[in-house]
Amino acid sequence: MTHKSSPSLKRRLLKLRFFRQLIRTRKKISEIWNQNSGDWSWVIEKKRPIAALNRSLWKASVPSLSFYALLSLSGVISTLGLLANSAAAIIGAMIIAPLMGPIIGMAYAMTVGNRRLLKRSVLTTFKGVILSVLTAAIITFLIGLKTPSSEILIRVRPTLIDLGVALAAGAAGAFAQSRRQVENALPGVAISVALVPPLSVIGIGIAWANTNIAVGATVLFATNLIGIILSGSLVFLFQSYGSLERARKSLVAGGVSLLILGVPLGWSLRNILVRQQLKSEINTLISRESLTFANTEIQRLEVRPDFDSAFVELDVAAPPGTISQKQVQLVRQFLVERLEQPVQLKVRVVPTEFFEDGIEP
Repeated sequence: MTHKSSPSLKRRLLKLRFFRQLIRTRKKISEIWNQNSGDWSWVIEKKRPIAALNRSLWKASVPSLSFYALLSLSGVISTLGLLANSAAAIIGAMIIAPLMGPIIGMAYAMTVGNRRLLKRSVLTTFKGVILSVLTAAIITFLIGLKTPSSEILIRVRPTLIDLGVALAAGAAGAFAQSRRQVENALPGVAISVALVPPLSVIGIGIAWANTNIAVGATVLFATNLIGIILSGSLVFLFQSYGSLERARKSLVAGGVSLLILGVPLGWSLRNILVRQQLKSEINTLISRESLTFANTEIQRLEVRPDFDSAFVELDVAAPPGTISQKQVQLVRQFLVERLEQPVQLKVRVVPTEFFEDGIEP
């Protein structure tokens, strides 16, 4: 009987040893963790208390003299940078602009139901917007430049990509406000979303009486504003600041606003993708499959799709007499056949001459 029960006894002993070893391992891990808990304290960082976050965002939302001074200087730098096509100046304006504070304050106030902070943040943001637009309009009017730079033009055609940047920046800004350890990231957040440059472009458009520029930049700023508030509110909710019940109306309003803005933003992105694809295809057809431009240098190719047709503008450098009107007509017919859509073609030939001296035949 002892012989028969020995396998069962061995199994029990093995199980007992296994559980003892498991207990020892857990104790060792616990001891190591307790010994090194100071070194690993950054892993379990604590969020800011509600009272401290309230004070911080209230300070950031107060329209003080420092707020107006920094925002005015930011508007001056941004406007001059846009007119001069200087990316470095525009980045500098983003860093010193204090407009992100009251906008994050709006997101937080909507989440926790703090009406006083919400009212303060909305008024401060509104005053900051008016100040930035007026500053840009006055500077543009005084300088007298009326040629839009590339830095201006890229801010009048916002797309869904800009909305994605705004959502990510709002989430980052809210998270940085709720954590003392990552407060230094706030200038980077301000650079990523670029709140002041669109306002400066609005002022420039007003000074030039250019509706397209003013409206396009307004859509971009509205996209940034709503995206930051919506994603910031969600981040605060995720960290248990406030409640879904208090933030429900604000979240619904923000979601509806984003859906409305998503239509023109999506259409703009679609137009950019179509233009790039069409330009690449036309460039390939002209440079590789057209004998007319075989011995020429293509200096510029501009393609503007318009529903079911395309307008193509081409600048080429070629010797005099190389390209004729008949050849341009044949190229247009070739593009119509290959693209299977109507094409308007405009070719500008820049004559080139070659002079040689002292070269032996």
